[in-house]
Amino acid sequence: MAARAALHRARWLALLVPAALLGGAYISEYGFGLYPCEMCWWQRYAHFAALGFALFAFAFKQARWPVVLAALAILASGLIGAYHAGVEYKWWEGFTACTSLVAKGGNPLDAILAAPTIRCDEVQWKLLGISLAGFNFLLSTAGTLAVFAALRRRR
Repeated sequence: MAARAALHRARWLALLVPAALLGGAYISEYGFGLYPCEMCWWQRYAHFAALGFALFAFAFKQARWPVVLAALAILASGLIGAYHAGVEYKWWEGFTACTSLVAKGGNPLDAILAAPTIRCDEVQWKLLGISLAGFNFLLSTAGTLAVFAALRRRR
């Protein structure tokens, strides 16, 4: 019974961590105008994959492997976030063509031409000296550790 409860807890963590981080990303984008750069999208893609694996884990309730894959996808997003934060803080050089265009509806060509250019090597927002990419690293890593801790309790 305890093993089943631990797996259940791990499944929920594997679902809620990327959902919360993606929710925060979309709130910062649509609520506060902090548009994502290319590396921000890479972090989101890994969280989307984690959500898919976590949902799959709910379909196959006895299987651990979808939860493990979800945790690894969360970790991948965190590692991309760490790399991105390093680029933002100029600890190392990023990709020179790292920009993203945000389309805002209407005529697609006009939207592309009017869209802001977002650079990966500039911090758009930070709190206590930590950028959003840095927070993604910290929260994703903590979430991954929490999922693996819950899975370990199963044994």
